[in-house]
Amino acid sequence: MVETVGDRLRDVPVWEMGGQGVFVKEVQAAVLDGRADLAVHSAKDLPSATADGLLLACVPERDDPADALVGSTLAALPAGARVATGSVRRRAQLAWLRPDLTFAGLRGNIATRLAQAGPDQVVVVAVAALRRLGLMDHATEVLDTAVMLPQVAQGALAVECRTGDEELMGLLAAVDDTAAHRVVMAERGFLARLGGGCDLPVGALASEGPSGQITVDGMMASPDGHVLLRAQHTGAATDDPASVGEHLAEYLLHEAGGASLLGDRYGALQ
Repeated sequence: MVETVGDRLRDVPVWEMGGQGVFVKEVQAAVLDGRADLAVHSAKDLPSATADGLLLACVPERDDPADALVGSTLAALPAGARVATGSVRRRAQLAWLRPDLTFAGLRGNIATRLAQAGPDQVVVVAVAALRRLGLMDHATEVLDTAVMLPQVAQGALAVECRTGDEELMGLLAAVDDTAAHRVVMAERGFLARLGGGCDLPVGALASEGPSGQITVDGMMASPDGHVLLRAQHTGAATDDPASVGEHLAEYLLHEAGGASLLGDRYGALQ
C-alpha cells in the first residue's frame, strides 16, 4: 500500500499542501522505480503536466462529472447558510451565485464528509464519488454544470504507466475510452495553460461533437467569488485536444481579463 501526503494530512486543506499532486506523487514514484507497473488515479488529482518517465496511457469510460449538494438544494438554503467544501473552485462558484452564503472547510473520506451534512450545514461532493460507492440517495441536488463547472477531469480515472512499456500500453488500449481520453486531455490543456491546480478557482468541462470537434467550457474566478469569468471554445476535429483547452485559457487570460486574477503568478506564464 502506498500512502500519499494527502492521505497523511487529513486536516490540512489541499491547496495549503501544494494543490494537485498531493494524492499522486508517491504512487507515481512506485511506478517509476518499478515497485508497480501502473497507477490508477482519480484524474482530477493529477497535475496538469505529466511526470517525466510516465505516460497517461488510458482513460476508461468517464462517470458523471457534476457536483452534488447533500443536506439541501441550493434554492432552499436560507440567507447566511453554511456550505462545507474543501474546494476553492466550488467555493468561488457558489459565492458568485449566492454571495450571502458562508463557508467551512471539508476533508476526509466520503463517509466523513456526508456525516457533516445537517440542518445547519450543506456539503458539496462529486457525483462520481457517490455513484461509485452506491450513495447517490444522499444527494439532495445534482448541480447542473451550467451552474457549477466541475474540476478538470472530474469523474474520470487516469491510468499511468512507464513510457516505453509497449506491452502494457497495448493492454491498456483495450479499456481506453477514446472520447473520454480526448476531452480529459482538452481540459488538462486548459489547466496547464493557466498554470493552476487545487489552489486556483478554475473549472472546465469538455465534450466531443458528432463530427469529432471538441468544445471546452471553462471558468476562472477570484477566490472570494466576486469575479467569475466563463467562456467556451470549439476546436476542429483535427485539432490536438489539449490545444483546444489552451486556446480557451488564452482567451480568458488575455481578452476576458483573467490575467488580473492571477496576480504575481501571471508573470510565470509569459
